[in-house]
Amino acid sequence: MTSMNTTDFGRIGVWTTALRTDNPEHGHRVGDAAAELESLGYGTVWIGGSPAVAQAGPLLAATERLIVATGILSIWDHSPLDVAAARAELEREHPGRFVLGLGASHSVATERYQRPYSTMKEYLTGLDEAPEPVPASARVLAALGPKMLKLSHDRAAGAHPYLVTVEHTARAREILGGDALLAPELKVVLDPDLDAARATARGYLSFYLRLPNYTKNLERFGFEEADFADGGSDRLLDAVFALGDADAVARRVGEFLTAGADHVAVQVVGANPRTDLPLDAWRALAKVLPTKGA
Repeated sequence: MTSMNTTDFGRIGVWTTALRTDNPEHGHRVGDAAAELESLGYGTVWIGGSPAVAQAGPLLAATERLIVATGILSIWDHSPLDVAAARAELEREHPGRFVLGLGASHSVATERYQRPYSTMKEYLTGLDEAPEPVPASARVLAALGPKMLKLSHDRAAGAHPYLVTVEHTARAREILGGDALLAPELKVVLDPDLDAARATARGYLSFYLRLPNYTKNLERFGFEEADFADGGSDRLLDAVFALGDADAVARRVGEFLTAGADHVAVQVVGANPRTDLPLDAWRALAKVLPTKGA
């Protein structure tokens, strides 16, 4: 078990694949965007899309206080020794500002997928035993089920669950106890037209509903096969998204915080969420979310 200052992450962060520094759509603009997110008060940027550790470097260099985390690095794609060495280099350059988010990804993403829980334990041991170890306080796990959540408590600083509900957050807090970080991701469609917002949400969610890790976890909380059809039922969308105007999003984020989250990583979903930099949305949300620690 580790004890870390969960407030270092801030109450609100941003989860995005668009700030990957190998994104040809933006190039140098990612540094400018990261600097603006810091100025808006967001505490952490979570780089999505199974990034390598090196992806965090330019974002850290462009900012002064922002925490940058992988959200998440796939344990199948990088060896523990290489990850530990790359993390140590970032730590020397930007002490205390990089967090290694790790996950077992999905069976459809790699032919090597097998025994995810056991492999994660072995991977963590590899990080522990590297020449420059990654301390448990500097890593979090993409945990959904009870076993991985318990591992997040015992051998990491906490958990960074993706595509979860308020009910999952409450259950995860029970498993993690009070001393571990709980930082769920929450998808946001900032659109006051609820029908249009749901259409956008369905277009994005349909990909994730083909991944059994997510659907099996949602089934634990009462969702059924019918909820996963055609991009998701209204009930499912309302549970895993924040839909509506900025005030509606703020209320939804507040529900996750009340349920036990220390930090909520908001992912703005628009027409092209994997590549777009939704600066206007990030600015609007910063006005109503507790980005300043309020």
